[in-house]
Amino acid sequence: MESTYFRRGFGLKAEIEGQRAADYHSGLVDSLRAAGNRLVAGHLTFRLAQEFGFCYGVDRAVDYAYETRAKFPDRRLFLVGEIIHNPHVNANLARMGIIFLHRTPAASGATGEFDFSGITADDVVILPAFGVTLHDFERLRAMGCIVVDTTCGSVLNVWKRVESYARDGFTAVIHGKHYHEETRATASQVSRYPQGKFVIVYDMAEARLICDQIEHEGDAARLAGLLGPAASDGFDFTGDLVRIGVANQTTMLSGESLAIAAELRKSLARRYGEEHVVEHFRAFDTICSATQERQDAVVQMLEEPIDVMMVIGGYNSSNTCALAALAQRHGVRTYHIEDAGNIDAAGRSIRHQPVRSKEEITDHDWLQSATVIGITAGASTPNNKIGETVARVCETAGVEPTF
Repeated sequence: MESTYFRRGFGLKAEIEGQRAADYHSGLVDSLRAAGNRLVAGHLTFRLAQEFGFCYGVDRAVDYAYETRAKFPDRRLFLVGEIIHNPHVNANLARMGIIFLHRTPAASGATGEFDFSGITADDVVILPAFGVTLHDFERLRAMGCIVVDTTCGSVLNVWKRVESYARDGFTAVIHGKHYHEETRATASQVSRYPQGKFVIVYDMAEARLICDQIEHEGDAARLAGLLGPAASDGFDFTGDLVRIGVANQTTMLSGESLAIAAELRKSLARRYGEEHVVEHFRAFDTICSATQERQDAVVQMLEEPIDVMMVIGGYNSSNTCALAALAQRHGVRTYHIEDAGNIDAAGRSIRHQPVRSKEEITDHDWLQSATVIGITAGASTPNNKIGETVARVCETAGVEPTF
């Protein structure tokens, strides 16, 4: 009987190596690395973070998508959402004939379910690196189609924690973006148990609303109005906060996740007593190692003066946005751009997305008197987009790189 579920690859790396290199390799980035992550170009010095770009989980997901096309050349291939949050990678997959599945708008204006109506048992469906909700996974398995699962191992580790919370009667308090695919998939793991509950908090301000409710049992109806859309159905903002376990979207700012966990623990200790806190609180640091390494690399870079920090990656990439927020928090002028196309060399302008914004803006004469340019990229950004950006900045400044 033919297997219909795969998550360990097809052993076709040699077959896809040439296409992968053509799509994502950068000789300029290789040269930068060889030169100690520094590049001098006229009056400019570029400093490249020690950790940047594609992480292991992204590499694996992209490889697996390419291998799936090679393994099933004559079958229809579908992808649930996006493989990762990078427009160039997703565009490459579309050119390979992979069909993207999208959510249907719900009547209320909220995001609906993925439309699987056109899928048959003869088709192949790729699950993204963020994973899918338990409900969507079960729907696909029931269809009998081939499922290729590229879910990142770090995400699976968070799922195990959240599932254990639900099993043991703890509500999962998840630091993340309630609309993000990964967070939705993580939260869905509580549904493995009838008593499973979750609530998602975006930042410390929302976490403190939970803290206040734990300590003072305030207006639960008001809190439900504020956080209800980010909580499980029927969530009781009084009874369901007696025992909580903290988890997080793997790509959030590590320091913020740890601070939120600490505040929640303090509130439970104040409410029930330090000697009983272990009965009411659990937490594990579930920021993935690649996210942490990229954030640590930015902090390390900023130990030396930098005039401008450039963060390259998809605007909908949570870990890329976190890198931009981290750099700005350290007082550095920061530009989050998707790629070199955001830079108009002739007009000396740059289109970028400011931290915590969803809209692009344009800055003119953005290089000004800068001489040291910091470069980093999110875990879903391919090397060629980094190299193209460095080249475009050189063009803007009228300089040539030297090694």
